[in-house]
Amino acid sequence: MGNKTKGLLALLGLGALAYWKYKNSSPEDQQAVKDKLNTAKDNLNKWGNDIKTKANDVASQVQTKVDEAKTKAEDSLN
Repeated sequence: MGNKTKGLLALLGLGALAYWKYKNSSPEDQQAVKDKLNTAKDNLNKWGNDIKTKANDVASQVQTKVDEAKTKAEDSLN
């Protein structure tokens, strides 16, 4: 078996172990896991939105600079 197959089998095994451990844990522990996942999801969404906002700001600044350069070029031709 190749490394990819062994890696996939190991990942599948870890997933099955995690699922088994989750199902056999107490309701309080299950809620703690859910809370951690929701917090991680919220943080990831916030991080993605921050990156999107910064990218839009940079694109806006670039567009402004291009418009300024275009105007200067047109003025110098006239």
